This record gives sequence, C-alpha cells and structure tokens, in this order.
Amino acid sequence: MLFSLRYNLSHILLLVLMPIGGAVCWAQEVPDSVSNMLDDITITSRRLRSHNRYSATNSELLTRVELTRAACCNLGESFTTNPSVDVNYTDAATGARQVRLLGLSGQYVQMLTENIPNFRGAAAPYGLGYIPGPWMQSIMVSKGTSSVKNGYEAITGQINVEMLKPQADPSITLNGYYDSMNKSEANLCGNLPLGKGWWAGMLSHYERENMQHDANADSFADFPRLTQLNLMPRLAYMGSNYIMQAAAKVIDETRQGGQIGELPANPYKIDIDTRRYEIFAKNAFILDRATSTNLALILSATSHNQRARYGLRRNDIDQRELYASLMFERTWQSLHALSTGLSYVDDRHLFHYLQNSPINHHERVAGAYAQYTLTLPDNKLVAMAGMRLDRSSLYGTMFTPRMHLRYNPTSSLSLHGSVGRGFRAPLPLAEFSYMLASSRQLVIAPKLSQEKAWNTGLGSTITLRPGGEQELTLAADYYFTYFQNYLMLNLEKPHLAEIYSLKDGARSHALQLELTYKPIDELSLLAAWRYTSVEAQYNLEHFSPKPLISPHKGLFTISWNPNMAIWQVDATLALNSGGVMPTPYVLENGSPSWAPHFKPYSTLNLQVTRNFRHWALYIGGENLTNYRQPNPVIGASNPWGPDFDATMIYGPLKGAMIYAGFRYNFTKY
Repeated sequence: MLFSLRYNLSHILLLVLMPIGGAVCWAQEVPDSVSNMLDDITITSRRLRSHNRYSATNSELLTRVELTRAACCNLGESFTTNPSVDVNYTDAATGARQVRLLGLSGQYVQMLTENIPNFRGAAAPYGLGYIPGPWMQSIMVSKGTSSVKNGYEAITGQINVEMLKPQADPSITLNGYYDSMNKSEANLCGNLPLGKGWWAGMLSHYERENMQHDANADSFADFPRLTQLNLMPRLAYMGSNYIMQAAAKVIDETRQGGQIGELPANPYKIDIDTRRYEIFAKNAFILDRATSTNLALILSATSHNQRARYGLRRNDIDQRELYASLMFERTWQSLHALSTGLSYVDDRHLFHYLQNSPINHHERVAGAYAQYTLTLPDNKLVAMAGMRLDRSSLYGTMFTPRMHLRYNPTSSLSLHGSVGRGFRAPLPLAEFSYMLASSRQLVIAPKLSQEKAWNTGLGSTITLRPGGEQELTLAADYYFTYFQNYLMLNLEKPHLAEIYSLKDGARSHALQLELTYKPIDELSLLAAWRYTSVEAQYNLEHFSPKPLISPHKGLFTISWNPNMAIWQVDATLALNSGGVMPTPYVLENGSPSWAPHFKPYSTLNLQVTRNFRHWALYIGGENLTNYRQPNPVIGASNPWGPDFDATMIYGPLKGAMIYAGFRYNFTKY
C-alpha cells in the first residue's frame, strides 16, 4: 500500500531544526496547522525497510508498508519478513513468545514504546501481544547497545514502536481479521481535531481465539484460548514552542490452556488472567530553533496484575513502575550535538509463588547521562559517544559507556562499529514463568547478581547499481556479546530447572549477511543468512552451545506490487538449521525423553493484497510447509508425573494456517 507524507515549508523547516537523534521523535508529530504559506506537496513512495547510513547506530526502520506484507496481528508477528529479529514460542501451553536478537533472548533487548522503556519484568513473557499490529506506525530496530538516552538495559539492541498519533492521517482506520484456527480480531482507530492545536485519538482492539486445537492428539491444546480487550485513548497538543503527547492504555487478557477433549477426573489446566494499565505524558519545549535547543520531560506509570495457575502451581505477580526522564539537547553549526539528561525508575514486583510467603523485589534507580555526536560535512563521519552513571538501591553504582562510529568514505560504501556496556536486573519468577508449564522443580539461587555484559559490533554496507538505476545493496555485520555476570537457566539435569548467577560464563557471536535488490520498480528481493553461536558454561568447565537455538538461518522474501501497487504479492521463505536439545533423560517407560538434536525445518508465508482508494482486502497463509514440532509436550499422558514438560520448544507449534482480512483508511481533515 502506498503511503503519503504531506509537507509544507514550515514542516520541512521544523524537521531540519529538530535535534539530531531527537529525544522524543517529535519530527513526525508536526501539526498541519503550523502554517499555510504554501500549497501542500504530496510525496509518494513505497518504502519497506530503510537503513539510515547517516546514523551513528546500526538501525533499520520498518514502515507501515512493511508491516502490511503479512497479517501482523501484533508486535510479535511483525518480524516475519525481518532477517535480524526472531520471535519464538517459549512453551507449548501458554502461548508466551519472546524476541531473539543477535541470538540472545528478549530480556536482553530493550523494548520501547514511543521511546519510553516498556514491557519489563512481569510483562516480558506476553508483552509482544500487547501492541496490536494496526496500531503501529513504525518499528525501529537497533542492533548493539544503542544510545544511553533510554537507560542502561540494552545489551543486544533496542526495539522502539511508534504508534498512530492523534494528529496524523488517516483519521479513521478499521481492520478485521479471521483465520482457519478460528481466531478473529477487530481494530478501530480514529482521531479528532479539538481546535487550537489540540487533537484527540482512540486506539481500540479486540481479539478472540477460542478453538480447542489438538493436531497431534496428545490431549493438550496446541495453543491456549485467548481473549484480549485493548484500549488506548490519546491526546496531543501541537504548538509552535510546546508539543505534548499523552495517553492511557488498558489491557484485559485471559489465556486458558492445558488438557482438552475427554478430560480425566483431574485435568491439567493453565489459566492466566492479566490486567495492565499504562499512562504517559511526553512534553517538548522548543527553546531556540536556531540552535535546535530543546527540553523534554517524559513521565510514565504502569500497573500490571497477573493471576496465573499452572496445574496446581500458583504464580501471581503484581508490578508497579514509575519512570521519569528529563532531557536537554542542543546543536552547534550542524556539526556538534549534545544531549544530557536525568532519569528515575521505581520498579516494584510482588510475587505470590506456590504457597510461599510473598517475595518483594523493589528497586529504585536514579541516573544521569551525557551524549555527544559529531557529524562532519557531507556525513563522511558520524561519531556518537555517551556515558551514564546510575545508582541502584539494590546493586549500587553502574557506569555505562557506549561508543558508535560510522564512516562513509564514498557514496556507495558505509562502515560502522560500536562498543558498549549494559546492565539488567534478574527477575526469574517473571521472565522464566513459562518454566512452570512442566513438572520440573524450579530451583532459584538465594542471591542473584545483576547481569552485566559488553557488546561489540562491526559492519559495512555497499550499494551498487549494476543496471544503472536500480540499486543492489550488500550488508554484513558481526556482533560479539560477553557476559561478566549472566543469569543462567540450566535444564541439563533431569526434572530440574536451576537458575543462578554465572560469572564470566556466557558469550555469543552473531554474523549476518544480507542482499537486497530491486531489478524493477515493482519488485523487491531480499536474501539473508545469519549465523549465531550462543554458549554458556553449563558444567563450569567449558563452553557448550545453548540448546533450542538454530545456529543457521536463511531468509528469502519477494514483494511484487504491479499496476501502480493496486496488487501486492508477498512471499517469505525461512530456512532454519537443526540444533541441540538439553540433555535427554530416561522416561518411566525406559525410552529417552527426546532426541539430543532437532532437525532442520522451513516455513513459507504468502499474502496477496488488493488495494483500493480507501480499502485493502488481503488473503494469505502462514507456515504453508505445514511443519509442526512433533511431540512438543513431553509426558502429556501423565501431566502430574515427573516427566511432564511443555518447555522443550524450538520450532512452530501451529501447522499451515489460512487467513483473510480487510483494512479501511479514511481521511477527512
């Protein structure tokens, strides 16, 4: 689908005057009412993914066009066509999924919504389902330790989601979806001008997945029944020297999994009920346009209440979080940019685990940062150096240095490098709660250390024009992550899940090669290969590969949009290599619990879209190779026995699925 940006002269001037790497991304939030000096100019293009070769960080922007190449029901399904990010199920019972970037799990990726840290702790297992796809304006994926502005937690990267703004087109967006697994969803988003620079908006979402599906006839549902209601009212003010964005968000979600069909007298059931409330306000004060001097204040509060039962196990979580950030930015002669700021986080988790006394985790962190960016003329060199100093009430002082460098010796060659440090507080009862979908005994060490890691990356991009006009881009990057302190989840011992801190005992290597080519304007091709090696000292003697990870992955995508994009055809083929499993043990019947290795597998997604002026109709299929991990639930016949385990997941849990839907966009103003 085509997307349009409307600019007048005031828009362009204001975009240019915004600070480099602006603290709160106000550039896209300029109101149409700023000036009517010139008639509108409509710029039409069709961008899927874009890499900014003039940014110090290694980042890519996924546009709304990219997000419509697949059904994209939520954030977790937005990376189907992306070679850098994987999304995997953590177990075969709860539907929990996690991002994987540079081969490492999602807790090492800092999740941001509109540049506000989000989905920490209790929300980590299911947070990817808390942002509906039709709500998203764009997704920014940054590899490496990224900027220090948003905190110290990014170790492998950042993922920032920008949602539809009240002041932006279209004024009404409607989306409906239904698939062969009996999942249905509806999204209605709209905005309304209130006058004198004020705008109001509402984002709403409802989904229901009610089929009791058991393709392998093991008596366990292949995925849980799910109902979610998600509402987000928004308010914006777009003034000449003051800009404000405020919103509240309410999520009500229920998940029901476990045994289905002809139930035994005492069935194994999983019930997870979540109520989540968010509120934030972002304020930007433009002090001096000539020097791009800005002051920004960000405030947010979150309440997350989760009631969970895994068979007879209880794991209820109550989280309260407050976040505040004050940022100041200024540029000099378009060469130098300085960003400084203060931040404060108050994070409280109360765990009601089993029948034990409540466990209270309360951390308060106050911090300050400074970041300097040098941009030489013609963007030949862009260098960004930043440092943070934070004080945690639980872990003491944290010093976080980060450095990013990009050198563009020619118009066709770009080189980049980065090095930085990151920290993370361990919350095993939140992040590894899916391990309760097994009979394993969860053994948590009495005192866990804060995780600390260094990340280093190198890369290059070459742009060629073999046919004259059309571009062929070759990109390569390599990242090495070394953990000084690592939160180890050790599944190597039968019937045990041991969680403890490991010093200098984990590392990862990630190498990615990517080729993109547009032989004609209507056709976009992508081919990528990625190798990841994640190792840890499971026996404290030597490094061993981390299980349940495919070391090699190939991705091939085709996007064809003939007849001025009236039609759009997208296909994605993913090839995943085999890998290692945790050490198998002997079941009660004398057979091994699982094979020591899993085999390679592939998935194929296809979607055809017909675009109209305001409408789009689409039909597609996911996992058309119909690969489904065999026997994902170990010991399903006796879930109360010692061998039950639904967490040995490496591949898809759903077979081939067909879906259809529509999108409607209407602009009145």
